[in-house]
Amino acid sequence: VQLVDSGGGLVQAGGSLRLSCAASGFTFEDFAMSWFRQAPGKEREGVSCISGSDGTTYYADSVKGRFTISSDNAKSTVYLQIHSLKPEDTAVYYCAAAFLWPGITAVQTMGVGYGMDYWGKGTLVTVSS
Repeated sequence: VQLVDSGGGLVQAGGSLRLSCAASGFTFEDFAMSWFRQAPGKEREGVSCISGSDGTTYYADSVKGRFTISSDNAKSTVYLQIHSLKPEDTAVYYCAAAFLWPGITAVQTMGVGYGMDYWGKGTLVTVSS
């Protein structure tokens, strides 16, 4: 099993980035794919997720309207398009996958007690002011 997240970099405030996460070794449609981020000195924050089975999405309030999550099931890849970047978006962004047990929604997999099954190594996004 592998999650390879990429696409981070140094960008000026107001700019855009697209992060990618290529998954392998598991059935993509059986999982919810999520993006988390961790800024220096702060706790990890779940920012968005998408269901591999039905495409439903969720966004944290802090990123609504600026972040868009999408997936290409044929490529087993999930994307996070980020617009209007702010310095406070500076963080390491991690891709993660959680198995969708029957009756569980994608957003429920981001709950504290659920737990992700697989994690990427992270990609650093740095936003300069």
